[in-house]
Amino acid sequence: MADTGIPARRSAVYVLDQVLGEGRLMSELLAAGVFDKLPVEDRARAARLATDTLRGLERADRILQKHLSKYPPLTVRNVLRLGTVELCTGTAAHGVVNDMVEIVSRHKKLGHLKGLTNAVLRKVAQDGPETWPNLRAPRMPKWLRRPLVEAWGPDAMSAMESAHFGGASLDLTAKADAQAVAAMTGGTLLPTGSVRVEGAGQVSAMPGYAEGAWWVQDVAAALPVRVLAPCEGETVLDLCAAPGGKTMQLAAAGAVVTAVDDSETRMTRVQENLKRTGLTATLKVEDARKTSGSFDAVLLDAPCSATGTIRRHPDLPHAKDGSDFGDLIALQAELLDHACARVKPGGRMVFCTCSLLPDEGEVQIEEALSRHKDMSVDTAARDVPGVEPEWFSSEGGIRLRPDFWTAQGGMDGFYIACLRKAG
Repeated sequence: MADTGIPARRSAVYVLDQVLGEGRLMSELLAAGVFDKLPVEDRARAARLATDTLRGLERADRILQKHLSKYPPLTVRNVLRLGTVELCTGTAAHGVVNDMVEIVSRHKKLGHLKGLTNAVLRKVAQDGPETWPNLRAPRMPKWLRRPLVEAWGPDAMSAMESAHFGGASLDLTAKADAQAVAAMTGGTLLPTGSVRVEGAGQVSAMPGYAEGAWWVQDVAAALPVRVLAPCEGETVLDLCAAPGGKTMQLAAAGAVVTAVDDSETRMTRVQENLKRTGLTATLKVEDARKTSGSFDAVLLDAPCSATGTIRRHPDLPHAKDGSDFGDLIALQAELLDHACARVKPGGRMVFCTCSLLPDEGEVQIEEALSRHKDMSVDTAARDVPGVEPEWFSSEGGIRLRPDFWTAQGGMDGFYIACLRKAG
């Protein structure tokens, strides 16, 4: 039997086992080289298969329930989940069923379940495609859904879950001319200045990539720098800078940038991106809480739960359980205090997190203001092209959610606030 689809599918099942069985994030697995042994053409396919399955996990399980009297071991269950998602979203049944049966048959301990795999997937092929579109958008796990419903209400929560299930387009930030980037990539220029590309293939093969004309960055992630509004020659400190999208934005605006992150590996990637785009910044690998000096402006994209990025990273709610949130919130407060101390009198700072939890956004700013009487919220900084007043939060920041801009394809969840120090 030819292995045309087996390597990618087998690798995707391994990723599912690691995420759902071991609580590992896909980003960790990719950094560890989980797909490195695959042919180049199979790497993107394996990642897509794993991501699509995690995104549609609840629907797959609901369809499989009808055909299973009890759940098989996790690996076989993940084979069935992956097969169900493929069968229900248009992949030819013959290839899917044969490959999934072959994957199970080759497993040293689970090969005896190849008959079950064959029988179940053939039944799914008959009724699954009709059932699939009538099922609700998969819900987030209760540990995360509960606080988000409390924060934003059940209707907003359902809308966000629909956005998560819909996935994300590819957004680009232009080094200089966004309209030119939209033209060369076949993308659409969004109101905030980002370029959105639908159905993009391999990123490194896209027009303008090798020349450094743009970099990948979600539209929401590009807004903190637009709120900070760096000027030519200003000194700007970028704390927790990796992977570097905001560093490049700052440098492209002509700022004198010092970028700090405690990960040498991630900072190597920042350096590579700066080289590709022909931009410059001073990079420091150190704990952001120990950075010294004073700056005209500071950008702090603080470590957080990343709950705002689930539409692009559907592994997050399955690999995490919220147990680290308390430590993250404490770290954000510590970083915020340190960032405030690095701002020159009359200067400004932007605090942001890619989180949907108010404790990692609105509440952090409210509490920071009580600790730093010389800092105040600069509400005028929110007047950025494309930013809608409905996104303004009561304490003076900007609250972005995945269910915003649904007609344009949505955005990541983000919180952004600009603080100004008294002169």
